[in-house]
Amino acid sequence: MKEKLLYLVVFSIITVISLLLQLNRVEPFESFSLRFNDINFDLQDKELNKNIVFVAVDEPSVNEYGRWPWNRDVLAKGIDALNEADVVLMDMIFSEPTSQESDAILGESLANLNASVCGFFLRHSSTQLISEDELDVLGDSSLDLLQSQVAQFSMPKFASAPYAEINILPVLESCSLSGSFSTVRASDDKLREYPISMYFNHTLYPSLGIQGLRLKFNKDISRISDTILSLDSHNITLNRDGLVRLNFYKEKDYEVISFLDLTQGKVEPAYFKDKVVVLGITEVGAGDIVSTPIGAIPGPLLHYTFISNLLEGHLIVEPKNISTYLMLLTLFLPFILVFFIKSITTRTFVNFSVYIIIYITVRYLFVAEMIYIDLFYPLVGLLLSIASIEAVAFSYQERSSKFMRGAFSSYLSADLLNELIKNPEALALGGEKKELSILFSDIRGFTTISESMDAQSLVQLLNRYFTPMTNTVLEHKGMLDKYIGDAVMAFYNAPVDVQNHADEACLSALEMIERLNALNAELKAEGIASIHIGIGINTADVVVGNMGADTRFNYTVMGDGVNLASRVEGLTKNYGIEILITEFTFKSLEADFITREIEPVVVKGKDEAVLLYQLMPTNDESREIKKLYDHALSVYKSGDLNEAKARFTELVELYKDAPSKYFLNNIENEKEWGIHKMYTK
Repeated sequence: MKEKLLYLVVFSIITVISLLLQLNRVEPFESFSLRFNDINFDLQDKELNKNIVFVAVDEPSVNEYGRWPWNRDVLAKGIDALNEADVVLMDMIFSEPTSQESDAILGESLANLNASVCGFFLRHSSTQLISEDELDVLGDSSLDLLQSQVAQFSMPKFASAPYAEINILPVLESCSLSGSFSTVRASDDKLREYPISMYFNHTLYPSLGIQGLRLKFNKDISRISDTILSLDSHNITLNRDGLVRLNFYKEKDYEVISFLDLTQGKVEPAYFKDKVVVLGITEVGAGDIVSTPIGAIPGPLLHYTFISNLLEGHLIVEPKNISTYLMLLTLFLPFILVFFIKSITTRTFVNFSVYIIIYITVRYLFVAEMIYIDLFYPLVGLLLSIASIEAVAFSYQERSSKFMRGAFSSYLSADLLNELIKNPEALALGGEKKELSILFSDIRGFTTISESMDAQSLVQLLNRYFTPMTNTVLEHKGMLDKYIGDAVMAFYNAPVDVQNHADEACLSALEMIERLNALNAELKAEGIASIHIGIGINTADVVVGNMGADTRFNYTVMGDGVNLASRVEGLTKNYGIEILITEFTFKSLEADFITREIEPVVVKGKDEAVLLYQLMPTNDESREIKKLYDHALSVYKSGDLNEAKARFTELVELYKDAPSKYFLNNIENEKEWGIHKMYTK
């Protein structure tokens, strides 16, 4: 109960922290959030509206007409070429008069357009003084209807600025409308959102793009709900700051025409018929280059993007509070899983799998439906929740681990103990059927050894013997089951899965013989008789688990496969060899061991013969013996006993080979009885 209460307290704390981070847009989290979601624009490949063109005062234009600003009659010449355009948006400002003649020429060119929007800039400081006449003309461009609705309903608050830099009166009077081209940068200084309107002098003025669309549709903008506006049946969803999130296109897809091409007649005026034209500056030092999710682009392309978004139905929709709900889900998930899934690895996998599913779904919604949902704060919530919940879980696990280590370390192997710590329920009674490799080893003539030593010396000798044998088993990922007098029983592939467990068992057997030889060298120097052992290995499906009573039980193995391993160990004496493995272990081997076939044997408790193999030391002598022996055995199987005798005799003379002696004895008996043993299973 205390554990669950602590989890609940931790969950409550991190939930409050996560909500505060999101709702208050705490840095640097907010900047990370914005950049994390910018991938949306890399995933999509939407097409721009074909009836929008950006005419750029670019480097070739400046090279031709000189540094900006130009004489206004030069600019007027280019504007005259746009007289068939539907609407022309001027993303530039003429705040200072030049010659009366030049100003008049520019004004006349603007007045001759079908419709034009002149830009002005809202700012927090300015030295320009605006006359009453200029304010009156500018006021004709305000959004009176929307302003009254903002005051009447709970709409997002639009940004405001106390000062403005506006066009001179001849230009103001020549334009159909004026619109603000001020922008609002995010906390990381990138432009991602487009202001629909901004306040100046207590009046709501629309942006350049909105004014252009008002003229194009000849309709006004109106309110549908607190966050949704409408313009000619096109819905515009505002975020909580009263801005529209821009849906950027690939930069290469924007149609850009050089102002120079316009004035030199390389583009026919008819080309602009029924199109919205944005006229702006890109030349370095004169133009406005802004940082966006798709890189640094000319500022006029922001108006281009917004207009295309609206005309093509690409305006982004931001569902209210969905990101917060997703964050609460990712916060809650680790809190729930810790009570149902014991493995921290599995819990982590499930947690992140759920987030990945959410991530893919949300990204798809953006690409397919233009629905924008912030996925950064749900990730923050997930990471905070995982870190906090797992820290509490680890604390409790460590406490449980200390108890288990204190209670069971004296008689459980390290691997088994670690397994029990990960899965304490494994201590319950019961078992599972599993393929294991079982190893038995036994000291030959132990009775004779024990009769020649006193009890204390015998125990010391056994301890010296068992220590390297046990270490060898554990080093090769084996589980030491028990000591049975002077015998050792071990198995591989439980409780922890071991790849190539048959190989590990055979490596253990070979190393046990090597360590025994080293021990015998020490015993010889001390005048103590050498120890000789036999080892039997079998691989089989057996039952492994905790077996016994509720109050006392042991982790062990049972089954015919275990009995066979024990019988095989006993058969090593018959052939005078140290290690025998069954055909089942032989077939499971992956490594290149040196083995030789002995013979099929029907062991006690089995109806069918089991083919046995000797596991030989890995050296050149073993390879030579195997080569000669395999030939002799082949001759023996063919029934040519005289030739087989000669071959086995050669092995005995050269190497004192014990299995060859065994077959020589068989040959003598078969000759005496006149019967050849059938060498088949």
